[in-house]
Amino acid sequence: MKKVLHKANERGVAEHGWLHSRFSFSFDQYYDPNKMGFGLLRVLNDDIIEEGEGFGLHPHNNMEIITVLLEGELEHKDTTGTTMVLHPGEVQVMSAGKGIMHSEYNHSKVEQTKFLQIWIIPKERNITPRYDQKYFGFEDFENEIRTVASGSKLNSALYIHQNAAVSLGKLGKGKEIVYKNFYKGNGSYLFVLDGSINFDNDELGKRDSVGVYDYDELRFNASSDASFIIIEVPMN
Repeated sequence: MKKVLHKANERGVAEHGWLHSRFSFSFDQYYDPNKMGFGLLRVLNDDIIEEGEGFGLHPHNNMEIITVLLEGELEHKDTTGTTMVLHPGEVQVMSAGKGIMHSEYNHSKVEQTKFLQIWIIPKERNITPRYDQKYFGFEDFENEIRTVASGSKLNSALYIHQNAAVSLGKLGKGKEIVYKNFYKGNGSYLFVLDGSINFDNDELGKRDSVGVYDYDELRFNASSDASFIIIEVPMN
């Protein structure tokens, strides 16, 4: 097994008044040649948007973009005609494909919106853009890992155009859990949302992460009640 540790306080930082971002990998004005992604995982941004603010219409292409809403409401509009509002417990997938423009705004005038945005390089370029979202009830999880996006066309998961998977999980203090890959040879990026997790004798706290590859399974336990996300991707 091989691994790379990323501590929360080592992430890139962007403060724009209306937007507060933390970057696990090089993004925008933040550049670290040692953090250009993990396999085909290119972006993991931890964003907070202030009330009534957001990103105006802007383009994307040839990227699978997964948004996990943590708190608040996020309004999405795009050039396919889609207008949706994302609520807590929901996950959004957008295949940018041959090109799409969209905007993202905090739908609320009274509270912040907090979300993760994940970019995964697709297995095929210039596909027709598509959008989907689904409620997964993350607040109801208990000592389980639930896959929310996958290239395997699972009935319960949103589809992404790559041999990859995004899973959310919660674990009670002292509990152990095992994650097994969907695709042989993939690596996995474990990102702690809250609480603390012990993995391979490393203690991971809130927003700490570890990328792991060349392994048979991921086995870890919770040092305190913990929530987390696992992003499984091809390594090349």
